[in-house]
Amino acid sequence: MQLDYEIIYSNRQRLQISVERDKSVVVRAPEGTALQTIETALEKKKLWIYEKTRHPQKFHEKKKEREYISGTSILYLGKEYKLDFVNDDFEGVKFDGRFFISTNAALFAEQFLQEWFIEEARRIITPKVNSYAEKLGVNFNQILISNMKYRWGSCTPKDNLNYNWRLIKAPVSVIDYVIVHELAHLLESNHTRRFWTIISVQLPHFQKSKEWLRYNGRLLENL
Repeated sequence: MQLDYEIIYSNRQRLQISVERDKSVVVRAPEGTALQTIETALEKKKLWIYEKTRHPQKFHEKKKEREYISGTSILYLGKEYKLDFVNDDFEGVKFDGRFFISTNAALFAEQFLQEWFIEEARRIITPKVNSYAEKLGVNFNQILISNMKYRWGSCTPKDNLNYNWRLIKAPVSVIDYVIVHELAHLLESNHTRRFWTIISVQLPHFQKSKEWLRYNGRLLENL
C-alpha cells in the first residue's frame, strides 16, 4: 500500500500515528527521529491505517448547507430541539426547551447558532476538564474551544487541550469521553493498553461513547 503521510516533529517523548478525518495520515515524532524508524512504525500499523481510512463514517462528502425555518430540528446535548422564528426583536439565540431567533435576524441564524454553541461548549466543557484533570492528577496549559475541521479534540506538545465546539451537540457521556481521552494523553501519548486503562478507570462504559461518536459523528457536523 502506497502511503502518503505528514511528519510533525516536536519535543514529545514518543512517536504517535493518527488518521485525521480527511483521510490524511499524520506522524507526530520526537525531534531527531530517523526516517527509517518512522517508516518501520508505519509498516507495523499498515492494516490499522487501511481500516481507518476506509471507515464508512469517519470520512464522507461535505453536506449541503442547511436551510433554517421554523420547525427545523437542532441537536444539543444529544437531543433534538425545534427552532422557532419569533416576532420579538432581539439579537442572538434564546433557548428554553427550543431555540428562538428573531424573525428580523433570520438571515443570520447559522451565525447566531454557532456563536451560541461555542459559548455553551466553553461553559460546559471547561469545568468538566478541570474536574477530570484533578481526578487524573494532571496539569495542562490552557483549554481551547476551537473550530477543528477534522478532529473532536487534541492535546498539543505544549499541553494545550483543544476541543471541537460541535461536541456540545453530543450526549454528555460522549463529551466526557473526548475530554478524558485528551487528558489521558498527558499521561500516555500513544493509544496503548495503559492509555485505554486510564480512560476506563474514569469512564467504565467509555466504549459506548466511543462507538456513538464513531457512527454518529456526522450528525454533529450539521449546524
